[in-house]
Amino acid sequence: MQKLKKPKMILFDYGNTLIHEAGWNTLNGQKAVFEHVISNTKGATAEDADNFALQVYEKDLSPSRDECIEINQRQFMQLMYETLGVEFDIPQEEVERLFWFSTSYGDIMPKTDKLISYINSKGIRSGVISNIGFTGKLLEERINTLLPENKFEFIIASSEYVYRKPHKRIFELAVAKSGLSPDEIWFCGDHTICDVTGSYNAGMFPVRYDNRSAANLWAGPDNAKLDFDHLYIHDWDELIEILENAE
Repeated sequence: MQKLKKPKMILFDYGNTLIHEAGWNTLNGQKAVFEHVISNTKGATAEDADNFALQVYEKDLSPSRDECIEINQRQFMQLMYETLGVEFDIPQEEVERLFWFSTSYGDIMPKTDKLISYINSKGIRSGVISNIGFTGKLLEERINTLLPENKFEFIIASSEYVYRKPHKRIFELAVAKSGLSPDEIWFCGDHTICDVTGSYNAGMFPVRYDNRSAANLWAGPDNAKLDFDHLYIHDWDELIEILENAE
């Protein structure tokens, strides 16, 4: 690999790159939501809702995600709760928020705050592209709470834009928002297909971040052979050193 040119912007994946879903337990999320039930015509329980979601995602929705089409969590929850005959005393957007934030309290990946401070100090622009069903507003709240010093210019949630990584369109959206050429952008993520290959195919320079200190609940087989230039790192200190030595 030739000597690297310092990027004008670095884009990040969310899950297990910036933040991991510590303590993930969807039943806890359902139990929190069910405390706000005001109508329950079929006598549904939090366990019923948890099982409903698991079955529908496994049987019906996984193929869409495999085709790089995102499922909007709020729309899915509307389908689920209306099917179960459940109504709440809080707005639908608050049901979604309460569910996610009660399912996992979230925590930053090691040294993410250090990396963010570094790129901010060097004037390197930054943003986020996440494969996530939760709304962009909630994703932004989550990130800003856990990484308050970030200067992300945009946070793209796939739930808002139809496509999931590695589809090229969601990377092209980020390029359009940046106003840069793709080759002026680095993309950091933990998944070889969604993040590394996806960003490479969109003309960005990919960085695979393989830090396994936090459990990744959604990590499937990820043994893709990468026959193009990219960085492979395990710690954000490595990226900081590489950026220091880049042209």
